[in-house]
Amino acid sequence: MRPLLSRLLTHTPAIVKRPALVQLFRATAAAFQADMPRLSGRSREQCLLAYARFTADQAEEALRRGGDISELQERLYRNAYRLGRMPGWLLGSHSVSDVMALGRSLYDILDIDFHGNDSGSGSGEITISRCYFSSFYSPQACQVMSAMDRGLLAGLAGGGELVFIERITEGQPCCRARFTLAGNPVLAQLWEE
Repeated sequence: MRPLLSRLLTHTPAIVKRPALVQLFRATAAAFQADMPRLSGRSREQCLLAYARFTADQAEEALRRGGDISELQERLYRNAYRLGRMPGWLLGSHSVSDVMALGRSLYDILDIDFHGNDSGSGSGEITISRCYFSSFYSPQACQVMSAMDRGLLAGLAGGGELVFIERITEGQPCCRARFTLAGNPVLAQLWEE
């Protein structure tokens, strides 16, 4: 890991957390093609609560409408990919270890206890022992919103694929996932658009 990346990830300052959350909120609202609530004057904690409620409501509404939600998931993925691509590019994140370190720092902003390790061969194992959103999301809403997780981690690396194996929202004690660098080469083109 590059020294700058290592230093930046030791502690995410509070002054960075709220703007990062607002940026995530905007990207998510755009993917849902919905207006986001006003956040001015709200603390990071209040913004996080508003984000959890907003995303749960939007995902449930999309599920209630029925039909194919793949277009929504593609928009969520694409917007999250773009969010992840900038810090990934600026900090020179190219390895699974870098993605795991950046992921831990970014998910900390969302009060998600993200632990990832490089398991070798271009893949990493992720365990989430505590997720702020697990009390807001149904298993189905969690699956919809996981497109954001997939896009963010792929963006950090400039490509790759995240696959969930277990989820807290499905009654498991933790979420488990695997991130693999080998992925669809089209992903790199998303940043160029």
